[in-house]
Amino acid sequence: MPTILFAAPALWSEYRDPLPAALAEAGLSDARLVTEADPAEVDYIIYAPASPLQDFTPYSRAKAVLNLWAGVERIVGNPTLTQPLCRMVDPGLTEGMVEWVVGHTLRHHLGMDRHIVNPGHVWDPTCPPLARERPVTILGMGALGSACAAALRALNFPVTGWSRTAKPGSLHGEDGLRQALSRAAILVTLLPKTPETENLLNADRLALLPRGAVILNPGRGALIDDEALLAALESGQVGQATLDVFRVEPLPPDHPYWSHPKVTVTPHIAADTRAVTAARVIAENIRRGEAGEPFLHLVDRGRGY
Repeated sequence: MPTILFAAPALWSEYRDPLPAALAEAGLSDARLVTEADPAEVDYIIYAPASPLQDFTPYSRAKAVLNLWAGVERIVGNPTLTQPLCRMVDPGLTEGMVEWVVGHTLRHHLGMDRHIVNPGHVWDPTCPPLARERPVTILGMGALGSACAAALRALNFPVTGWSRTAKPGSLHGEDGLRQALSRAAILVTLLPKTPETENLLNADRLALLPRGAVILNPGRGALIDDEALLAALESGQVGQATLDVFRVEPLPPDHPYWSHPKVTVTPHIAADTRAVTAARVIAENIRRGEAGEPFLHLVDRGRGY
């Protein structure tokens, strides 16, 4: 009977019911799920970055730390963390991200803003091109990026994917990044935050985009050099940016993104972990740990995700 420490007290109310149900579905109804425990008795730690648990040293028996968030940048560098770390890949989160990306891609593709916000009542019968004439580039072809690419391709958008490492059907490396950016009428950023991806979209790389390109960033705020993006918006190099993530959240009231006419701010709502589906992911990983099977979504410490 494994002892499972739920070390994310702020989220306990969301998981109090779904998690025992998921454990029972996975054949782990005898598991001991607790919010406090002697570290020497803990077999698995369910974790979120805001957890008060920051020193993993006493948890020498723990077989894995199971993160409730997709992002692990706030835990992966913890020097006391020697246990295997698994990130959250939640089907509900993926569905939400696909809906946000497809929705805002269609919004910009169809030019919806000029009809929804039209204070001058201008009759503009300009017809947009078909989706097959509007190239989309996705930076980051993991689970989220691949799902978004599939949905956009189903609508006939030509999608170019770029990944930091070689993946079938995607560009990679610096040369590949330059090619991917040069094709992007709409650019979607879905990369994790690592030292290599911070400020990936700097002034030089923004200059590679076709003039007037649209940027959608539901990935990480640090992927974009904010000053470079504001300059590119002012010059017209970037036509519009819809941003869901920021270096500081909530976005400070005086940040220029709020008032910029070419920026749409959404308050980190592109995707969220759903407790019911996430609980099943956690339960399956615990089942695997108890059966001696490989964990799902194991973090590569060297790559940082």
